[in-house]
Parts: sequence; C-alpha cells; structure tokens
Amino acid sequence: MADVNTMDLFRMDDQVVLVTGGTKGLGREMALAFSEAGATTALCSRSEADCASVAAEISESTGNPCRGVSADVTDESDVDDLFGKVVDEFGKLDVLVNSAGMNIRHPVEEFPLEEFRQIIDVNLTGSWLCCRAAGRLLKPQGRGSVINIGSTLGAVGLAERSAYCASKAAIAGLTRTLALEWAPYGVRCNALCPGPFLTEINKPLLKTPEKVASLLSQTAFNRWGEMHEIRGAALFLASPASTYVTGSSLFVDGGWTAQ
Repeated sequence: MADVNTMDLFRMDDQVVLVTGGTKGLGREMALAFSEAGATTALCSRSEADCASVAAEISESTGNPCRGVSADVTDESDVDDLFGKVVDEFGKLDVLVNSAGMNIRHPVEEFPLEEFRQIIDVNLTGSWLCCRAAGRLLKPQGRGSVINIGSTLGAVGLAERSAYCASKAAIAGLTRTLALEWAPYGVRCNALCPGPFLTEINKPLLKTPEKVASLLSQTAFNRWGEMHEIRGAALFLASPASTYVTGSSLFVDGGWTAQ
C-alpha cells in the first residue's frame, strides 16, 4: 500500500454501499458522497416512491448506479429481504450505513411508553437487525465496513431526549462490541456521531427560537452543521482510508463534546 496515492484511498470504485434512511437528511448526503466517490449505492426507506426518486436523482447526478429499496428496518423479514435484494442485484455488499432514525421529545414524566419503544425500535433494534444481516455477508468475504449513525447525544445528555439519548448511547456500545466480534474476519464497525444538523428530525425546533439558540450554544461554532459537512467523515469511515480504524466513534458536532 506504500505506493498508493493518498487520494485514491478515498475512492470507492467497485464498492457496493447500502444506506438505510438514505432518502432524507444526512443519509441522503452520505449516499451522494459515496456515489460521487465511485460507489454503487442502494438506498432504503419505508417509502417506495422516495426510494425511487432519490436513487434516480443521485444516479443522474453522479453517473453511477443507485437503487432504492423500500423496507422497514424494524421488521426482521423486511431486513432480510432488503439485504437479499441488494446482493441479488449487485452481487455483494461492501459497506452498510445505518442511518435510519427518529426522535420524539418529551419530559420523561410525560413520555408515552409507546413512543419510547418506537424510538428504541427504530434507532437501536433496526440498526442491530441490519448489522446482523450485514455480518452474515461481510464475514465470509473477509472485508467490509459498517457505520452506525450515533449522535453527540449518545455522549452527552439533553433535556427531553431521554429515549433518543438512550438509543444513541446504546449504539456506541453495539459498535464497540461488533468491532471486536468482526475484527478477526477483516470487517470494521465504527460510529459516526453528528451534532446539530438541520435535518427533518430537528426542523420542529425552529418553532421555538429560544430552544434553537440554547442548542447551538452548546457547540464551539455556535451554528448548525451544514449538510455537506457530514460527507467527508462518512467517506473516511467507509473507504480504504480508514482500514486501521474500528470500534471508534467519530464526532462531527462542531465542538460540542470538546466541552
């Protein structure tokens, strides 16, 4: 590898990448980054129409294959079908990004149990199911990268986010465990932990400017992350540039966790 050009380490030609939650927000940004780097991408969300339209947009923009596959990541049979379809079409899987997620905000005393379980199911159980399916494919290949989308709120607390913080803290533990399990097989597992980006999940906060100001003041830059600012970190963890990195959590949070 000594003769490899550094920038070539970030190329993803001949790589097949699956991004759950890939039709919106940070998932879409990451899928676009992988496609621009040469990868063949598959996007997953519950909406078949969104999958088809976003996949077509990315493919048209980059000239590389992109397919949308609708699935519910909390449904075991849906997840198994999803991975089967990706392999049937593209012949393999090299990278999984678990970006499907949700957030609901309540004080803990007012948090409905059903909504708490919903967040845990999507953010944690869905990621676990996809990791399990990916491991069954990647271990026999002897290579691969899994990126679990964690959060700054997996490392610090924030009022009214008891379910979300709990789910993202659990993602960190899941990531470290799978990194140890998969290392003997050449498969890496890392967590990418965004701070405050103005995604669909966070747009409801705009109704309360004082909460926005309080949230952004937690960052060193005192601003929202711009959507494209997730791309480089995702590409690093997915690509050959990070082959000696596993079990890590990479924070893209504007300095929140520096405090």
